[in-house]
Amino acid sequence: MTTDLSKIIEKPGTSILSAEEYVLELGRRSRQAACELAAATTEQKNSALRAAAAALRETSAALIEANTQDVANAREAGKPASFIDRLELNEPRIEAMASALEQIAELPDPVGRSLMETTRPNGLKISRVATPIGVIGMIYESRPNVGADAGALCLKSGNAVILRGGSESLNSSRLIVQAMQKGLAAARLPGDCVQLVDSTDRAAVGALLRCIDYVDLVIPRGGRSLVQLVRDEARVPTLLHLDGNCHSYVHSAADLSKAADIVKNAKLRRTGICGATESLVVDESIAKTFIPLLADSLGDCELRGDQQAQDCDPRVLAASESDWREEYLDAVLSIKVVRDLQEACAFISEHSSGHTEAILTEDAAAAETFLNTIDSAVVMHNASTQFSDGGEFGMGAEIGIATGKMHARGPVGLEQLTSFKYQVRGDGQTRS
Repeated sequence: MTTDLSKIIEKPGTSILSAEEYVLELGRRSRQAACELAAATTEQKNSALRAAAAALRETSAALIEANTQDVANAREAGKPASFIDRLELNEPRIEAMASALEQIAELPDPVGRSLMETTRPNGLKISRVATPIGVIGMIYESRPNVGADAGALCLKSGNAVILRGGSESLNSSRLIVQAMQKGLAAARLPGDCVQLVDSTDRAAVGALLRCIDYVDLVIPRGGRSLVQLVRDEARVPTLLHLDGNCHSYVHSAADLSKAADIVKNAKLRRTGICGATESLVVDESIAKTFIPLLADSLGDCELRGDQQAQDCDPRVLAASESDWREEYLDAVLSIKVVRDLQEACAFISEHSSGHTEAILTEDAAAAETFLNTIDSAVVMHNASTQFSDGGEFGMGAEIGIATGKMHARGPVGLEQLTSFKYQVRGDGQTRS
């Protein structure tokens, strides 16, 4: 029988465990569960995912009720519309969560893959084999579906996970984790493979970042302030991205009608996600034609541009220097007019957060130059930046987007949640 530690920590003055002790206990249980999960069969893991998907569907009404309370609390706290959009759950979004679990179950098991095999002259057979990382701490803000995605990806890749969602989504997160644990129980796997830091105590975040005895990797998913906190305070290794300041560049050889449709989708489909285009770069040779066309298409979206962009259309307001680095997460778009491809690449390289950039052009050579020059995690040609997503990349789901250059980059899916070890098989060899 497990202890409901959340009830202990939530009552200051009567606490048996401090936040530090609480997180250490979660970590200890996660480590034990990870050892069992590492030995689980592929079919066990897939059965757990399918059962968790069924549990999500069964709890849909209760989950919407809990989420309605979370949304009401967030509105009362004055959270912006983009925040509410990320927080809100409805029947289609719950079905998407459940479907993502089933899609992950259909994907190949990343654990046990042979990454390299060689036989040395002395007869030693050496192989590099994919293994789980171990225990992952996932810290995220308002999007409760992240808990399901992270739990599913960690489960399939053999990792135990400790979820610490935003306090605004706590009611929703509890039910999502309960559904994941029902799936684990149905497959005879330990429920502690997916745990929730069921507390709004901010000290628990710091404790998770210092939990070096049990946690192998921390992944933050949220705004700049959260990621900076993790970057600056973590003693556990981290996988980070700060901002989604994504660019779409309309080259002089673009099909302007196609480009306008792509930019509209990249900006307005969902303004609150990290793959949304925040900055538009336009060649000056087409700016006077394209910017008014785009302004008509974007409707009430606020446009902020340099002087050349303003001269193209009176609806473009003056941009400040800070606009070029801003992740708006709202219906706001900055516009920079450039001479050519070379200047566009230089501007994007200077101001990008390294997330996702796109070139819109019918010139194949220009597209290849852009794809090879821009050093971001995802670079696109003639496509909306909102495709920068693990599900769209065929990963089933993602645990986040990594903009660093070590271990994983871009959407982090199953393969990126594994490490490796070397297995050496001999027949009595000794080293001289």
